[in-house]
Amino acid sequence: MAQSESNRALPKALAFDVFGTVVDWRTSIAREVAPVLLRIGRSDVDCHDFADRWRARYLPALLASNKSESGFVKLDSLHRTMLDALLLELGVEENTLDDAARTDLVHAWHRLDPWPDSVAA
Repeated sequence: MAQSESNRALPKALAFDVFGTVVDWRTSIAREVAPVLLRIGRSDVDCHDFADRWRARYLPALLASNKSESGFVKLDSLHRTMLDALLLELGVEENTLDDAARTDLVHAWHRLDPWPDSVAA
């Protein structure tokens, strides 16, 4: 038996996942990372590989955060933890890249370029 129009619950929100669908995260992050790697003398590190490796840490970091009892964690905090771990893995000493530069890199995730065909849509 169908519910009448007046008895149906109306949606409270509509959600659309834009990450990777509307924005080109890989190229955007690689573009932001490239000059930083050059500035710290790491031209041996491919900026696209760096972006991939940084992003690959997301799900494990999210799962670890969910399992911890620390409560809500901002995505910027996760990105910072992931960035610091990746830099350490690449042998970049902490004092090689100051806090402001690391924070700016974390904020690169706020500056993702859209795919060209998504702007008109």
